[in-house]
Amino acid sequence: MDLTQLVVSELVTNAHKYAPGPILLDLRVLGDLVEVVVWDSDPVLPIARAADAGRVGQHGLKIVMAVAQGFEAQREPVGKRITARIALADDPDGAISGRQPL
Repeated sequence: MDLTQLVVSELVTNAHKYAPGPILLDLRVLGDLVEVVVWDSDPVLPIARAADAGRVGQHGLKIVMAVAQGFEAQREPVGKRITARIALADDPDGAISGRQPL
């Protein structure tokens, strides 16, 4: 679940930072994936910047793309929708991979 929290935090923070209006967050479990969907009112699609070790910040989209099983950005009639799919690490018995349930 930690990766899902990271992705939600990065996508919502970017939407809050760059979009002038409301933000919508939708989380869905689809089989062995969590789908994180963030809509915001800014129609400009995000662009991952080239790596730069000297740059402070603005690495969030690269991080999201690195940990996501799938990533998609699309314009909507109003704004844009960003979708990231994160693999679930939990097993059916509730244990996190490599850990025993409490």
